[in-house]
Parts: sequence; C-alpha cells; structure tokens
Amino acid sequence: MYDLAAQLRRFQSDTVYESAKLTFHGADDFDVYNISVPFEWNGRRYLYGRLERRSNWARSWVRLFEWQHDDVWAAVPEAMPYQLEDPFVSRIGDELVLGGTHVRFSKGKIDTVFGYFYRGRELTDLTYFTTGPAGMKDIRLVELPGGRIGVFSRPKGEDIRSRYGSLSLVGFTIIDRLEELSAEVIASAPYIPHLFGPDEWGGCNQAYYLDSGLIGAIGHIGHETRSAEGELLWAYHNLSFVFDPTTLELHDVRIIGTRASYPSGPAKKPRLAECAFAAGIVMRADGKAELYSGLGDTETGRIVIDDPFREFGRIVDFSKVGD
Repeated sequence: MYDLAAQLRRFQSDTVYESAKLTFHGADDFDVYNISVPFEWNGRRYLYGRLERRSNWARSWVRLFEWQHDDVWAAVPEAMPYQLEDPFVSRIGDELVLGGTHVRFSKGKIDTVFGYFYRGRELTDLTYFTTGPAGMKDIRLVELPGGRIGVFSRPKGEDIRSRYGSLSLVGFTIIDRLEELSAEVIASAPYIPHLFGPDEWGGCNQAYYLDSGLIGAIGHIGHETRSAEGELLWAYHNLSFVFDPTTLELHDVRIIGTRASYPSGPAKKPRLAECAFAAGIVMRADGKAELYSGLGDTETGRIVIDDPFREFGRIVDFSKVGD
C-alpha cells in the first residue's frame, strides 16, 4: 500500500533544479492557473489556462495562450474561450483533444460537474463531441500503439469511501477510437488498486505512453492537514506513477513536487495555501523534465526535476514515429 507520509519524508531529499512562475499577457485582471501541459502544434508552442477572478469560483473560463519567451505566455485573441475548468490536452492521431470540467448550476448553486471533450486539427475551431459521467472530474486520455486510446477515470463519493477508504479512485480502460468515448465507457473503467490511502483523494492529470509498453502518469494526491496555527488545509501534491495497462499493476508511486517546491505566492483561500495541482511534464534535451502546476488556485509554476519515468522507459511521441 502506498504510504503518503513516507513519500513526503522521502521527497525532502529530492532535487528541484529550477523553480519559476509563469506570466500571462492578455488575461486582464483574471488569475491563470491549473493549466494544460504545454504542447506543440504546427511548429508553435501553446497551453490552455483556467481564468478566474480572485474573488470567486463561479465563473471560470479556459483560453489558449502561446509561448512568447522564457516563462511568458500571451493569449491568442482569435481562439475561442470555453466555459470550463482545469483543461487538459491529448494528441490522438492527427487531432488535438481538449478536455475540461464544466460546472452545471441550478437556481444559482452548483448542481454537478461533467467532463466536456473537444477535438479537431485547428486550435481556433475545436468541436465539442462527448461528455463524461455526472460528478466526475479529471478524466484523461493517452494515445497507445495502433491508434488505440487509454482512458483514465476518477470516480469519487461516499460509496467509494465506504468500500475503499479513499475519497476517490483512478480507473483505466482502453477504447479503439475517439467515437467510442462516452460516459458509460468512462464510468465502467476498472479501478486501479492501492493508489490512495484512507481519506486521501487524487487523480491522473496527464499520461504518457512509454517505449517499454508501460504508461507514465503525472497526477495529484490530496489530503487534509493543519497549519502551524492549527488551521485546516487541503494539501495537494504533484504525484507520478508508472502503470501496466495490461495487468493494472502500479510501479514507483511517488511525490515529485509540493507547493513549497515552487516560488511563494497567494492562495485563493487560506485552506489552499498548500495546493499544487499538477499539469504535466515536458521533457528537455538534457533529459530532465519541466513540471508545470497550478498554485493555490491563483497562479502557475514550473520546476525542473529528473525524469520521473527514466527507469521504466522513454516517452513516445507518436506524431514523430516514422519520421
């Protein structure tokens, strides 16, 4: 069984080579956080970011940003804004899939949430094509050999807690093509055992197919803790794990970043002062990895770490296979 306390103690000796915050132009007076992992499309570098005013969570938007230089990104004016939270991207074949959480309101109050999915080849003209199960966030896709697609789910709730102890789980299934992605398929994904302990929660934030046949995942793990003053905090940490898609077996589950790994900054609420919500990694030419993360529901940070999957294989970029 994975031991979070032991992993946090182990992480203290791990190396963070570089730490920085991202700057976003064109976001006006909105915070930008919980971004997608940066990605290349038609020779240019982009990311999707969640925009929100500091004063509330009720109005969240996702916009496309293009890399300018260093850690500076600028909004793409012609790109559509999406009424979503916590975007992610996956390259599936020659298409980009954008996913995110859509919050449904009823009579001015949050009713439930859904995962919305868009697809296409032009970033300014993606098409909405399917919806995940009611109440489920953090659904993620990963391209597999032969055009197949791995699907990570994140069921949660009191039924999960009563049966498994943790507040959420991660599930996994495989589909043959995007047209098969549906709420029913996602909800029925078999669960991956032993990822979270009692009263912990978390999910997969970005997944990568490795040349060993395994899948490397960047995720988050959350738990309640207390500040030095005794205030209740929701601590979110950056997590990595390696996963066998055939046996559902886990390897090397570990913490790879905490809020303290990144530059200090504000939190939207005091209870989020220890919140670091991972986006994913981008590999560098020197073999190290840039890990991106939302910070305190207000900002975005980047750290440089060792490749968390280096002992299990190299990330496969299917867009370059055969070049």
